[in-house]
Amino acid sequence: MTEPRPLQLFTGGTSLAATLHRSVPDLVEPQPTIVISGSWLTVKEQMADLYAARLAQRGYTVVTFDFAGFGASDGAPRQAELPARKIDDMITATRAVSTLSFVRPGAIGYLAVCASAQYAVRAIAAGAPIDAFASVAGWYHDARTVAPFYGGDDGVALRLERGEEALAAYQRTGEVRTVPAYEAGNDRAGMFFELDYYGSPKRGAVSNWVNEMAELSWVYWLTFDGLSAARQVRVPSLFVHGDGCVLPENLRAVAGNVAGPAETVWAEGTQIDFYDQDPQVTLAVDAVDAHFRAHLAGTSG
Repeated sequence: MTEPRPLQLFTGGTSLAATLHRSVPDLVEPQPTIVISGSWLTVKEQMADLYAARLAQRGYTVVTFDFAGFGASDGAPRQAELPARKIDDMITATRAVSTLSFVRPGAIGYLAVCASAQYAVRAIAAGAPIDAFASVAGWYHDARTVAPFYGGDDGVALRLERGEEALAAYQRTGEVRTVPAYEAGNDRAGMFFELDYYGSPKRGAVSNWVNEMAELSWVYWLTFDGLSAARQVRVPSLFVHGDGCVLPENLRAVAGNVAGPAETVWAEGTQIDFYDQDPQVTLAVDAVDAHFRAHLAGTSG
């Protein structure tokens, strides 16, 4: 296995920091290629790079990247969970990757873990050059179904008020008000319930990750529609999920509504188990590998 290489996606807009994972040392041999992204408020060095290392060993070229405003990528406001911006990043990233000669034409897959799965569905619907899609522990929500995570209507109204105040401050002065991305027990944080993944340096609390969320993110996160675009997805799709993962009924709805062929793998484990724990990661990698071998051009078993 070769060392990951730095890559920068210069798209004419915001420059995105990326990492290239290949099991062969040259940049000549065309391989089927997978672009991977992880959960909201995260960077490529978290769940994305873990899956990338596993899949590169199986003969794929894999690209991970930081969304605009996160990690080593350019972009302002920083630490802002802006679904429309992330969808645009997915489209531009996959278009940039498709121009590389060591990427096999017609063989670009997209693997999305957790929240980026709902963004990937919209990117595919908008014409991103993605030939097959895989969702692992995918988070798909709309305003109605996300509300219970935040205490129902009252909790959502409180966060929208805070988000609107932060947005007004940004419009007036350019100030980006931040709160913790994760802090157990702090209701101002993006994630305020116990999640060992984000609290442990041995798991997701890596040095590249900034534990902050722009508070204006609430305006966009709580009103995002991550469900309706499924009907416009015509590429082969795989959904790895389970009853211990988030919003399983929404996952079933999305998987049932995609226009192309769809397969669902139902597994044991909690949401964050699929970020970095075995046997969940191995199960997911096996399923994703089988899916992309079946549906990416020129991929052999």
